Amino acid sequence: MKKALFLVSITVLMMACKNQTKEEPNKTTTTLNYPETKTVDTVNTYFGTEIKDPYRWLEDDRSEETGNWVAAQNKTTFGYLEKIPFRKELKDRLSNLWNYEKVGAPFKEGGYTYFSKNNGLQDQNVLYRYKNEGDEPEIFLDPNTFSKDGTTSLGGINFSKNGKLVAYAISEGGSDWRKIIIKNAETKEIIEDTIIDVKFSGISWKGNEGFYYSSYDKPKGSELSAKTDQHKVYYHKLGTSQKEDALIYGGTEEEKHRYVSASVTEDDMYLIISASISTSGNKLFIKDLTKPYSKLVTIMENTDNDTYVIENVGTTLYLVTNLDAPNKRIVTVDASNPTPENWKDFIPETKNVLSPNTGGGYFFAGYMVDAVSKVLQYDYDGKLIREVELPGVGSANGFGAKKEEKELYYSFTNYKTPNSIYKYTIADGTSEVYRKPAIDFNPDNYESKQVFYTSKDGTKVPMIITHKKGIELTGKNPTILYGYGGFNISLTPAFNIANVVWMEQGGVYAVPNLRGGGEYGKKWHDAGTKMQKQNVFDDFIAAAEYLIDNKYTSSDYLAVRGGSNGGLLVGATMTQRPDLMKVALPAVGVLDMLRYHTFTSGEGWAYDYGTSADSKEMFEYLKGYSPVHNVKKGVQYPATMVTTGDHDDRVVPAHSFKFAAELQAKQSGDNPTLIRIETNAGHGAGTPVSKIIEQYADMFGFVLYNMGYEVLPEKATKEIKS
Repeated sequence: MKKALFLVSITVLMMACKNQTKEEPNKTTTTLNYPETKTVDTVNTYFGTEIKDPYRWLEDDRSEETGNWVAAQNKTTFGYLEKIPFRKELKDRLSNLWNYEKVGAPFKEGGYTYFSKNNGLQDQNVLYRYKNEGDEPEIFLDPNTFSKDGTTSLGGINFSKNGKLVAYAISEGGSDWRKIIIKNAETKEIIEDTIIDVKFSGISWKGNEGFYYSSYDKPKGSELSAKTDQHKVYYHKLGTSQKEDALIYGGTEEEKHRYVSASVTEDDMYLIISASISTSGNKLFIKDLTKPYSKLVTIMENTDNDTYVIENVGTTLYLVTNLDAPNKRIVTVDASNPTPENWKDFIPETKNVLSPNTGGGYFFAGYMVDAVSKVLQYDYDGKLIREVELPGVGSANGFGAKKEEKELYYSFTNYKTPNSIYKYTIADGTSEVYRKPAIDFNPDNYESKQVFYTSKDGTKVPMIITHKKGIELTGKNPTILYGYGGFNISLTPAFNIANVVWMEQGGVYAVPNLRGGGEYGKKWHDAGTKMQKQNVFDDFIAAAEYLIDNKYTSSDYLAVRGGSNGGLLVGATMTQRPDLMKVALPAVGVLDMLRYHTFTSGEGWAYDYGTSADSKEMFEYLKGYSPVHNVKKGVQYPATMVTTGDHDDRVVPAHSFKFAAELQAKQSGDNPTLIRIETNAGHGAGTPVSKIIEQYADMFGFVLYNMGYEVLPEKATKEIKS
């Protein structure tokens, strides 16, 4: 089960023969006894092809049998993790490094300025406020008091027009289902009954009278895994009960969509409704709130493109769209006749992907240039005012504020720069540091560089590689390759305190911008979807080969990691190229590609994946890479730790359960195949800090232990030098 690798230096060996590092392997393995997982004779037929599903019973999240299986698997997994000699050292270092004050950007509501803060190791961030500069801030909301174990989190907050009322959502146990609580913001007293059964919803106030939110009907069967496919927008008027809430959109078969959202423009003039059947593309409607009996007017009648309203000045609407502009543009149109044939370019499409915001009477056009931020400031006539001078090369986010504000705030980070908040004076374009974290980390000791490598079909793909300065590229550096590659999501440079602990050990951290993401617009996204999904896996494999060819690492020292769609990425890569990596870490992954669309809102991911019901061709393609269906008996797979949460109602844990069961049944050799199931946890959002630290300690410990380390690499290196 374990390689114990003794030091070459006889002097060091005599000093402490327990101090083992990765030089010469000394195999000392023990076979793991996995819990028994029964099989059942379940068969599905797809276009005449029978597919066995022996672990279908694990999909029943409410059964005692599944609960017992989870408990037995966790007993085995944690029994293994407890034997890792440096697990506690990693946890202690993570805790020590994590323990610094983290403060969010301030925002104004009513007569108060609000900001979030975490003293260091609080499970959830606390929302504070003050009236005047220099006042002692008071706690406004402390989610750490929402539950005893810290697993109930703040899931969104919005204030009424005058700032005197507030509605906020809470998530219990990491669930996507929310409850909305309404308070008097001045007295902090709850003023109404809690609104329940809210999911994938914003909260948007109409003046001070009430707000819009989105919900599904209560599912029949398991609330965790039952299908939800008809989203509805409701309006809650203060002083009434939830059962009296007005259904605004989504109540008919014609209005049936999987995701529907509502927002009110800043001037309270218009209600905007977006309706989607999948995670890409939306219909768009507008309603004039100044006229009591006005009808919804269609802006976009199909879901072929992505369009939303970012701003309005009176009846002039400003829309962000990728219609005829894969990298997005901003157009203007009059609300009385808002369909595409009447649109006029305001900020035209460029070769870089646009992500705009508004604040203080200006537009801030954020662009990704090879996944790195660039920001241009425009006035409302479309005139370029300036390029915003950013603190460095990395990711800048924010640049949003109300129209009357004179200042706004933005954050800046990259893989070696902790997230800092900057105050930006809108009129003259100057930035100054507002909050910079005091952290036990010196970024000057690390380097981060972008490279471009060639994928299987010749496509150039960017990747950022970060590590300590001065490391030797011997091919033996422990390396984590992290990827996502889907849903138009861009992986831009961002600091993660846990990665510092990894790099302190001489570890390399590499992040490629795979196709399927949004780094180069709609074309880049589409190149990693449906029948082109293999491009994403090929890009990831090519990234690993680049790291190996350039001596950053080798297959014995490479771990691959990803979550959600990234969990699929890891699962597909490790089943296609099990020889490529030493360790695989698929987290909360979409791993059963033939059945993913039958759970919760999974069918909404069909834009990226297609479904096994679409056609025989699509079924065959999905079957060809579905991780659950491509584990083969007699193959030596890398050491694997699957991770999931028992309350994940987005990517249901059955995906991970079935994949782990397949691996345990078919793995050849002694590499462990474990599953770590976090209890009272969901897809990841709102996870308490204490649990996050434990998860990273277990992950890094598992990786290094299976690369052959018996002491942490940094300690072993120091001992060799001494």
